[in-house]
Amino acid sequence: MTDDFRLDRSVSNYAVIGNPIKHSKSPQIHSLFAKQTGIALHYQSIEVPTEKFDEYVDLFASQGGLGLNITVPFKEEAHSYCTSLTQRAELCGSVNTIRFDELLNSFGDTTDGQGFINDLRINHQINIKDKAVLILGAGGSVKAILEPLCEQHVAQITIANRTVSRAEELADKFSGLGNITACSYSDLTTQSFDLIVNGTSLSLIGELPVIPESVINNNTCCYDLMYSDTATVFMQWANELGAAKVMDGLGMLVEQAAESFLIWHGVKPETDSVINALRK
Repeated sequence: MTDDFRLDRSVSNYAVIGNPIKHSKSPQIHSLFAKQTGIALHYQSIEVPTEKFDEYVDLFASQGGLGLNITVPFKEEAHSYCTSLTQRAELCGSVNTIRFDELLNSFGDTTDGQGFINDLRINHQINIKDKAVLILGAGGSVKAILEPLCEQHVAQITIANRTVSRAEELADKFSGLGNITACSYSDLTTQSFDLIVNGTSLSLIGELPVIPESVINNNTCCYDLMYSDTATVFMQWANELGAAKVMDGLGMLVEQAAESFLIWHGVKPETDSVINALRK
């Protein structure tokens, strides 16, 4: 296992772990942040066998690693692993950022939701106060964005999912934070929305959630949490139906990374130039 990764003893060490991981842009993002802020670090991607999460994390920390980003499929395992959790990580049940101290205690946080809100509000100048929001899907990504969405004082959130019971579980869990309801895709027949968030992974296989065109009007903003070198099928669909603004999740990826960087280094990097570099 020690052949799977090696730490650079001359600088502080960080990594992203997942399976698969070769596609990850995180090493490039954190390299650009490090250059921008003048912080010397080594950041690598590590592919972890699905049954060996704890073993790999223990080894990384014991060798002097200071922080990890966690991606699929390990965010819930990371939540169970950590010595302590932030309130937002505890609530959403997942962790994407771990910080280790000198005693190898592990502190877990989730920056996905804040990254989403930062991209929406700062990069795209979208104000969702008093707006109606539709979220497609009920997986881990959706869990991470529900609390920060509610903090923006939206009028309502509708979670639609193929398996309605999963959407209902999320609506119940977060019901104390705002007006949240659940339904099936086929129930979306009577209302259009101000913001539609595709929280499913269907874009990765070129498919769409089966939802009616009536959910979009010419004031609707559509956001796909997935990203691609070209417009995702969800983005193409939204554009064809005349949505006011259509976005992918690349900005969210960079913004959540910036929040992780802040946790580890106490410095918040500038993100606009990094997003532009990745687009190119």
